[in-house]
Amino acid sequence: MDSRILFSSVNYDRYDADATLPAKFGRLVDRMGMRETVKDKWTVIKMHVGRAIGYTTIPPLFVKILVDKLKSYGSKVYITDQSIDEARARGFNEDFLGVPLVPACGVTGKYFYKREVSFKGLKNIDVAGNIQDAEVIIDLSHVKGHGACGYAGACKNIAMGCVTDRTRHQIHGLEGGIEWDEEACTHCELCVNSCNHSANRFDENGIYRVFYHHCTLCQHCVKVCPVSAMRMTANAYRDFQTGMAICTEEVLKVFKPGHVFFINFLLNITALCDCWGFSTPSLVPDIGVMASNDIVAIEKACLDAIKVENLIPSGVPQGLELGGEGHLMERLHGKNPFIQLEELEKRGLGTRKYYIEEVR
Repeated sequence: MDSRILFSSVNYDRYDADATLPAKFGRLVDRMGMRETVKDKWTVIKMHVGRAIGYTTIPPLFVKILVDKLKSYGSKVYITDQSIDEARARGFNEDFLGVPLVPACGVTGKYFYKREVSFKGLKNIDVAGNIQDAEVIIDLSHVKGHGACGYAGACKNIAMGCVTDRTRHQIHGLEGGIEWDEEACTHCELCVNSCNHSANRFDENGIYRVFYHHCTLCQHCVKVCPVSAMRMTANAYRDFQTGMAICTEEVLKVFKPGHVFFINFLLNITALCDCWGFSTPSLVPDIGVMASNDIVAIEKACLDAIKVENLIPSGVPQGLELGGEGHLMERLHGKNPFIQLEELEKRGLGTRKYYIEEVR
């Protein structure tokens, strides 16, 4: 059965506050059917509050609208992120929002519940205590690009934001795509000089390092190497997305069926994750807000809504040449963003088949 996606567009048909996105968002939340589920229950809103001088996170106004709706339903609400140290500087504060903001793993970062998995270097899924202790979770995500997986939305918000540093480090340890043969290498540095993205270097010990957030897997370094000291490992870059799916599955297991809701904001869709702490121009025009109880369907619908033909050139760094095939995020970052959806679907977390129900 196809999953329902509620959608409110940024488009408007008259000069009237009621026709604008914040008003539509309030109606969308009412249509999500959360009232009876969240009544008298501890409900956690998991979002990314941003870092440093980044300014393209979800505007606090929308978070306030969601909070007020949940409180009107009788829910006991709090908001969490990996770190909330910089939340106040961005307008996310308890005085305005009217609910507590708490670090996901507590003030010491040591409050979590252990779960074990076995996928290459990913062994420990440490679910944040202030996530697992909630009875209902609302995954409130800002859609954008991501250097390691092409696209970041609901899955990334859970997999990297609902766990400890140890789990995040293990997932990032799955990044890859290029193997280096130290014995064959002559350190001529043609590979470094041929990289258009400053994604590789030799460290102080002469070890070849690749920063996969910047790497687009263009293979320039592989092709120019005169001694064939590097080769592509075709499936290695997929492991990061598989790790995210595994982590997301483990986090969502702690909630009863029907107690998980997803809201994705397709506003200020930039090239990089908000954790970089700075913002770049949008890649495409603002689209709106989507909501669902199916993580796979909402991620697919968001990706489908981001179209390469709508690219705003200023959203791409000057001089960067996009790839010629695939989704816009794949052309930008060199990673197929649909892998995470495939992995989530394999684990029974949803379906890529959906229909749109617009909330005006």
